[in-house]
Amino acid sequence: MKNNNILFVNSITELHRRFSLPAPEHPLASVIDLKDMQSARDENITSVVFNFYSVWLEKDVKGKIRYGQGYFDFDEGKMIFIAPKQVLSTIDHQQTNNGYGLVFHPDFIKGYPLAKAIKDYGYFSYAVNEALFLSEKEEETIISIMKNIMQEYCSCIDKYTQDVIISHIEVLLNYSNRFYGRQFITRKNLNNDLLAKMEGLLMNYFRATSLKKGLPTVQFLSEQLHVSPNYLSDMLRELTGQNAQQHIHNFLIEEAKELLSTTTLSTGEIAYQLGFEYPQSFSRLFKQKTNFSPSDFRNRFD
Repeated sequence: MKNNNILFVNSITELHRRFSLPAPEHPLASVIDLKDMQSARDENITSVVFNFYSVWLEKDVKGKIRYGQGYFDFDEGKMIFIAPKQVLSTIDHQQTNNGYGLVFHPDFIKGYPLAKAIKDYGYFSYAVNEALFLSEKEEETIISIMKNIMQEYCSCIDKYTQDVIISHIEVLLNYSNRFYGRQFITRKNLNNDLLAKMEGLLMNYFRATSLKKGLPTVQFLSEQLHVSPNYLSDMLRELTGQNAQQHIHNFLIEEAKELLSTTTLSTGEIAYQLGFEYPQSFSRLFKQKTNFSPSDFRNRFD
């Protein structure tokens, strides 16, 4: 089905048929060698929406791929992770013949722990220019796992096949988690810049912006920093041990401490000034973070 040059692909079988691939060995999971997709492109299609999970490892790609509101520069070869119903768009993209794709339908993992755990792999929601850059050894590891999956369903499909393939998928996703952790470390200078910008945004929000619109949100910060909410939280957790929401709360508590110790504003007035709709919510968060109620904290300075 097409809509404004968007191709909607609902099944693994439809993906194979649409991109001129041989029929899949398994209807709910497949590994694709990109060499087989050379003649599969349609010049009228600018975006694709899959109704299943996909992991793409492409090498030596020229041009750019758009994912969400940002672009991936594929000059070297990287991995991207697409959750069902996300839009993948291509801009001046020439299909590489070097790489692999892993696709699996949500029904394939239904009833397995992975069906719930997959929501914890935040990189399926990275939306802005945060592909996974792989070293040569890391790339070999990922390709090896994909080939193991292919070998499993190409041999003899039996009652153990699904268990084994899902185990391989879990290994691939866990390795990807590790490699993203390494990427956060190797790009530490860039991430420190992002952290500094975020702290500047919070300072301006609390001190220069009317808080009638409420407390700052992770979504607000990520939009201002041009990264996805999941990427921002994962990057901060790797860098500081705390996610984006915890950083917002910590900054808020420091502002509250300053107001409690240097002004005569009531607890309710401080709560409203900081963007809380209800003073009770402020008092509860303050005690949770400091082990003091706002009034007890203030009394320490009397």
